[in-house]
Amino acid sequence: MRLTKLGHACVRLSKDEGTLVIDPGGLTPETDALDGADAVLITHEHFDHFDEDRIRRAMAADPGLRLYASRTVAGKLADLGSRVTETGDGDSFTVAGFEVHVHGAEHEILDPDLPPIPNTGYLVDGEVFHPGDALTVPPVRVPTLCLPGTAPWMKVAEMYAYVKEVAPERAYVIHDGILNDVGISIMENHVGNAAAKAGDRDYRRLEPGESVTLG
Repeated sequence: MRLTKLGHACVRLSKDEGTLVIDPGGLTPETDALDGADAVLITHEHFDHFDEDRIRRAMAADPGLRLYASRTVAGKLADLGSRVTETGDGDSFTVAGFEVHVHGAEHEILDPDLPPIPNTGYLVDGEVFHPGDALTVPPVRVPTLCLPGTAPWMKVAEMYAYVKEVAPERAYVIHDGILNDVGISIMENHVGNAAAKAGDRDYRRLEPGESVTLG
């Protein structure tokens, strides 16, 4: 499997059987992010993870493109019928040769006076876990973690605790599109510290467009 990091929280997963794209949102500048994709997975409704206009254009251009998404997102695209599948914690499905298991139900708390919104993380082929905007720890081994590097809902100490608890062999930073160059440098330092604590595992930020081969 090949993992390609795109802007902010978006990743592409490709292998011979097909291609998945996760969370191509409003902070993902690559206009070709969905080109050649067989399916799109959306963790939750926030604009930096879900760009409705982009999704609708892509699905209009490619009648074979399928979407799997949290309850709120699926509801927004319900007019697309059976091409849209709602996902929730504990679900599993197969698409384009990928086995996908869903872990997590809620976004991390932003406003304590409001209920959390649905957020579904995706574990793909038992290899790559994309948690969306949550610090979900799947009840199974996670070899490769898409690690939120910064967020309004996360402290640095929580990032350290999360990657320590999941204990992946590889952790590649996502959710970095809100940082300037100084913020990226600071975040990369923390991720490097986490790697050193874990025994110099492959924990790092990939540049947009950079790919790694897994497995």
